[in-house]
Amino acid sequence: MSLNNLLIIFDNILFAYLGFSVLYLFIFAVFSRFKRSDQYPSAKKLHRFVVLFPAYKEDRVIESSVKAFLQQNYPKGHYEIIVISDQMSEETNLRLSNLPLSLLKVDFENSSKAKALNFAIDFLKAASYDAVVILDADNIVEPDFLEQINRAYDAGAMAIQAHRRGKNFNTDIAVLDAASEEMNNAYFRKGHVFLGLSSALSGSGMAFDYTWFRENIRKISTAGEDKELEILLLKQRIYIEYLDEVIVYDEKIQSASAFYRQRQRWLAAQFGSLKMALRDLPYALYTNNIDYADKLLQWIMLPRLLLLGFIFLLTIILSITHFESALKWWVIFLLIIVTMAVAIPRDLDNKALEKAIRKIPMLFFLMFLNLFRLKGVNRRFIHTHHSEN
Repeated sequence: MSLNNLLIIFDNILFAYLGFSVLYLFIFAVFSRFKRSDQYPSAKKLHRFVVLFPAYKEDRVIESSVKAFLQQNYPKGHYEIIVISDQMSEETNLRLSNLPLSLLKVDFENSSKAKALNFAIDFLKAASYDAVVILDADNIVEPDFLEQINRAYDAGAMAIQAHRRGKNFNTDIAVLDAASEEMNNAYFRKGHVFLGLSSALSGSGMAFDYTWFRENIRKISTAGEDKELEILLLKQRIYIEYLDEVIVYDEKIQSASAFYRQRQRWLAAQFGSLKMALRDLPYALYTNNIDYADKLLQWIMLPRLLLLGFIFLLTIILSITHFESALKWWVIFLLIIVTMAVAIPRDLDNKALEKAIRKIPMLFFLMFLNLFRLKGVNRRFIHTHHSEN
């Protein structure tokens, strides 16, 4: 077989892989534009919630986040806030201890959210709660947050993801990160649940049946705790609901260095799941576990920024070296641009985003560098610093 034929075969295989990824995202982007007609009715029961705030060196944001949560219009006797304070100052801990919450002080040798959550559950022992809520230390929620979660839980939802969205747009990186979050919401949450598939988890703004969470959180060990929780839920055929109208404001990263560290952790979590995806996909399809098969397909695909960058580079290179082969690449390049545009909410489609787009080549380069620096990352916690709320 000639070298030219080998290059053609390689080109077709690569096009099929990247083209499938783009088509997958496009389909869910389109359906994310549709609004579900079903609404949860008022709950028949006020369920008891425990709200967990894992806080590792989060002195700048944790107090204001907790104070904001205390503004819930949900009855005070039906929820308890627990802050897991890991390496925060005594001044911060003292201020927190004066608030109506339980403060757990920990000092892990190798800190992680999974360890913090397990410590809290061990502390609670057999306490009688109906559901557990997981929030990051920088998250701000609306006063009706628990009321809305309670409605879904009362209707039978055992796993719930709220709508995380950016609360700061003060740098180009923050604007792009907020846009990326909303794209993920469109592809992997809103579009999915409209078609009857499970939502992806976001890492915070999540709620779970307490008994299920208590039994399963002990199985979580890596830095990608949300992906591990997804695996457990979907293998057990537990549907993950997404509440698009229930907003959790999340601080977006503000610098290229923070982007690099955060995406390094995300990449490590995704590639750490890749081996499982390749191994489990045939059985998931055979047993008709569509939600789990769909999740495995997501993990096989490249992260979106790498997908966009590689398609653009291949399109340009082939346009110079082999124009006829480049035509199909131009098609999927234009399709991924449309896919991203469809997924961005109108309130983010503004001049700030147009200006921030200039940073995409730099961020692609940082993501590309991360591909070679993933060894051991999935087993250690990489902290993202936050500014004051």
